[in-house]
Amino acid sequence: MRYEAVIGLEVHVELQTKTKAFCGCTTEFGGKPNSHVCPVCLGLPGALPMINRQVVDFALKTGLALNCKINTFNRFDRKNYFYPDAPKNYQITQNDFPICHDGYVEIETSDGSIKRIGIERIHMEEDAGKLMHTSKGSLVDFNRSGVPLIEIVTKPDIRTPEEATAYLTKLRAILFALGVSDVKMEEGSLRCDGNISVREVGVTTLGVKSEVKNMNSFKALEKALGYEYRRQCEAVENGERLTVETRRWDDSIEETRLMRSKEMANDYRYFPEGDLVTLDISDEWIERVRKTIPELPHEKAERFVREYGIPKYDAMVLTLTADMADFFDEAAKEAKDGKAVSNWIMGDLSRLMNENGTWIADLKFGPRELSGLVAIIKDGTISSAMGKKVLEFMFEEGKDPASIVKERNMVQVSDEGALLEEVKKVLAANPKVVEDYRAGKTKILGFAVGQVMKATKGQANPTVINKLVAEELERLK
Repeated sequence: MRYEAVIGLEVHVELQTKTKAFCGCTTEFGGKPNSHVCPVCLGLPGALPMINRQVVDFALKTGLALNCKINTFNRFDRKNYFYPDAPKNYQITQNDFPICHDGYVEIETSDGSIKRIGIERIHMEEDAGKLMHTSKGSLVDFNRSGVPLIEIVTKPDIRTPEEATAYLTKLRAILFALGVSDVKMEEGSLRCDGNISVREVGVTTLGVKSEVKNMNSFKALEKALGYEYRRQCEAVENGERLTVETRRWDDSIEETRLMRSKEMANDYRYFPEGDLVTLDISDEWIERVRKTIPELPHEKAERFVREYGIPKYDAMVLTLTADMADFFDEAAKEAKDGKAVSNWIMGDLSRLMNENGTWIADLKFGPRELSGLVAIIKDGTISSAMGKKVLEFMFEEGKDPASIVKERNMVQVSDEGALLEEVKKVLAANPKVVEDYRAGKTKILGFAVGQVMKATKGQANPTVINKLVAEELERLK
């Protein structure tokens, strides 16, 4: 029997505001435990919350970027639960009136087709504190309590762990480009829970779902959903009764483990938050926020393919970070040769940055210098092989390529008379090359060209050398 997974993701995004959702405490990561707190985020009696307007702006910005409809009437609710990291014994969130709903993100599947993943809702809420477990007991740090979050909930449109990873990867890139979050999964700024069930292929009803928590990386997300799919398929095959559960991903053994039976919405006893006013979001407010949305990574990638004629893969890599995308955009515009610029960035420049542990923002030269390198290769001043050496000097010294070529006398030699003498010397010193060529071993031509390039310290024009070596071997044949 064939089964398919039905997956929906709940992504919690920590917003990059300076202060918390409902008080003036800093949202700065780290700090001495319980030092970024006040009566409001500690839930002390009589303390009253106040809405941080930037939280609303960031939620709106995200919703608009994810093609959502906006609820102009907004209300906050209390989600009641009794955990040690929830100082008020409830969380301020949105239940009945989320700020955004019915959006979508488009991903590219493994077969190259475009699939639309629906966004059910986006709502604003506050984060809880952080529990730390030691051999002597458990401690709680409330620095994170009250930090603003948005929760982005998909529709059950995802069918494979790979699609889930593709969705989260694209979502993360969009959020980072918007500037609403630093999306650092290692610091908890982006956290993902997955709801997964299985059903027979062709069946339209949903199976019994499990919610998998503690997926703090793309690799963990893919592994956890893959494991849970196999576990549930096996259970169905064996006639076991599945129940709605909350499970956690244990990375050390690469398995999901039961945490508790899954709470239902009525377990939380939602009711309106009486200490906060309702929000009426005007069309003017929405349009003001819309104007702050930059060109998003996937839009930029599509433009790069369209304007510069580079492959989709190149465009995808070049838009992984805003700095790299901007660097390429400016250099390609200047050089009027997008593919050449892309090759240098994705090839030798990326190699140099990886070897030195640096980023585009750390470079000592700019896009104009890289376009200059492309130009002097194209006009024959230097060869591509020499260009690699010039780029290394640019990386180390930050000088423009023309100055480096002049200072080091790296100008390419194209004079056929002078180069023919070098060709004759190499062939005279390597008589076996001529013998092999006479015997029909034409591949030896490449070896001969390499020897001439070596003799000229890479300054010979390789096109001219190829021509002269071929002509001379034919003459001696």
